Amino acid sequence: MNNIDLRSDTVTRPTSAMREVMATAEVGDDVFGDDPSVLRLQEASAALLGKEAALFVPSGTMANQVALRTHTEPGDEVVLEATSHIYLYEAGGYAALSGISAWCVQGDRGLLTAEQVSGAIRPEGGLSHFPNTSLVCLENSANRGGGTVYSVDRLAQIEGVVRAHGLRFHLDGARVFNAAVAQDVDVATLAAPFDSISFCLSKGLGCPVGSVLVGSRAFIDRAHRFRKMLGGGMRQAGILAAAGLHALENHVARLAEDHRRARRIAEELSDVPGVDVDLSSVQTNMVYIDVTATGLAASHFVSSLAEQGVHLTAVSPTALRAVTHLDVDDAAIEAMLAAFSVAAEAA
Repeated sequence: MNNIDLRSDTVTRPTSAMREVMATAEVGDDVFGDDPSVLRLQEASAALLGKEAALFVPSGTMANQVALRTHTEPGDEVVLEATSHIYLYEAGGYAALSGISAWCVQGDRGLLTAEQVSGAIRPEGGLSHFPNTSLVCLENSANRGGGTVYSVDRLAQIEGVVRAHGLRFHLDGARVFNAAVAQDVDVATLAAPFDSISFCLSKGLGCPVGSVLVGSRAFIDRAHRFRKMLGGGMRQAGILAAAGLHALENHVARLAEDHRRARRIAEELSDVPGVDVDLSSVQTNMVYIDVTATGLAASHFVSSLAEQGVHLTAVSPTALRAVTHLDVDDAAIEAMLAAFSVAAEAA
C-alpha cells in the first residue's frame, strides 16, 4: 500500500546524506557557547539572511516567542494578521510569556497591506487608555493564506509604515525559503526590511528538529537570555545543527520541485466536480481544497484517502490541506490524485 503523507512538510525524514553528517558532527556544549556545529549554523544563517547574528532554537514557535519577548515589554501590543501562526497556533504564548496583547487584522489570503498595518497602530497620546503598539509581525509564506507570499514591494511599503511610527518589525519566516524560491529572489532581500526573522529547518528544508532566529547582535544577545528562560538551551546540539547546515547547502533550490508538485495537485483537483481550489493562492507548497460542493465532509476524504495510503489534514469540516515536501515525488502525486478521485466518487 502507498504511504504518502501530505499532512505537512513537518513530516519529512532526514535523508541518508543528512543522517551521515549528523552522525559525524563535531559537538560541544551550546549552553556554554562552544558547540562548533551550532556556531557554524548560526554564522551561516546570519550571513544568508544578511543579519549580524543568529540563535539556534528547538522550534519555530520558540523562535517567534523569543522574538516577541525580546522586542516588547509587558502591556505592549503586537499587530498580527488574523490567521497568522503566532495568533492561531502558538498556544497564546504572546500573552502568557510576554504579557502583550494582539491587534489582529483580517488580511487577504493571509497577507496585510501597508494601509491595514497603519490603521492598526494605536494613536500616540492616548491618555493611557491604550496599549503601546511596539511590534508588527508578518508571516511569509502565509500558511492559512494557502502558502501565499509577500512581494518585495509590499514588504517595502509596510516597512515604511513601521519605521515612520518607530516600531519594531518581525518576520515569522517559517517557510521564508519557499517564499524566496517562489519569487526567484534572494532570501536576504525578503529579510532586509525586518529587525528579526525566524525560519524553520524542520519544514521544507527537511531537518528533524530546529529553527533559527536572526537579527542584530544586540537583539540576539538579549534573545539568548529568553531562550534560556523558555527552556531552549541545548547541550550537544551540534548533531541537530549539522542537519541544518546540510539543509541550507542542499535543500533550498529543490523547493521549486515542491512548488511544481503542489501546482499540479491544485490544477488537477480544481477539475474534480464539487471541488474548489483557489489557484491564485497556490504559490508555494500548499494546496487548500474546499469540498463543500461535493456534499461530502472533509472527514470523509481524510478517511477514504487514508484507506488508500494517502494522508491529508482536514482544516475545517469542509476543507483539506495538502503540503508537498522532499519525501513526496511525482509518482506519489499521481497516486494521491487517483486516490482523491476514488474518494470523490462517493458524492
